[in-house]
Amino acid sequence: MGILEKFRESKFSKMIKKVFGKSHAKIGIYGPPNVGKTTLANRILRDWTGDIMGSVSEVPHETRRAKWKNNIRINNGGSSLTMDLVDTPGIATKIDFKEFMNMYGMNKDDSRLRAKEATEGVIEAIRWLDDIDGVVLVMDATQDPFTQVNVTIIGNLEARNLPILIAANKIDAENASPATLKSAFPQHPVIPISALTGYNTENLYTMMIKEFGKKRHKKRR
Repeated sequence: MGILEKFRESKFSKMIKKVFGKSHAKIGIYGPPNVGKTTLANRILRDWTGDIMGSVSEVPHETRRAKWKNNIRINNGGSSLTMDLVDTPGIATKIDFKEFMNMYGMNKDDSRLRAKEATEGVIEAIRWLDDIDGVVLVMDATQDPFTQVNVTIIGNLEARNLPILIAANKIDAENASPATLKSAFPQHPVIPISALTGYNTENLYTMMIKEFGKKRHKKRR
């Protein structure tokens, strides 16, 4: 049984959740490579379980297979959310093995393998959307938000009617501009954070409980 099939909910359980609402959600962390997805996943797990999700690297596509942790409970006063957290591979519209050679000093064989696995990871990340109830979309607050990747991801998520929280990461950097992200995607909540330092993650958790803990009776398109 494959990864997706193993974790896919039955039609019956989905029907029950539609009728009675969600007390347990599967939340995906999505975004382009090197925006801090795994750093954020590690931050969430450290804050609430003391665990970590995986290793991080300056080389793109360090996460080439989806990783997940189950039954994470986050709290905010009298409200809470229990979730399965999925850290997905970075989504890219183009992966060229030569970039790993020229920019990161990897040899040709390793670069080809990395590019192949990264491409497979992108496909896997998209397939995971069939099982995701909500998305924390991580964007780099120091970069131009109007990239082909960001627009493609947003469009895909909106087409699936998935609730989206945008985490404007790396606001501890001097050139960060979370306001630019907010004006670029005003239709979605944007929470400025630093996944590395933990700055403002409390507000992110509050919004996760609010947005992903809602009872969702509307059928996905």
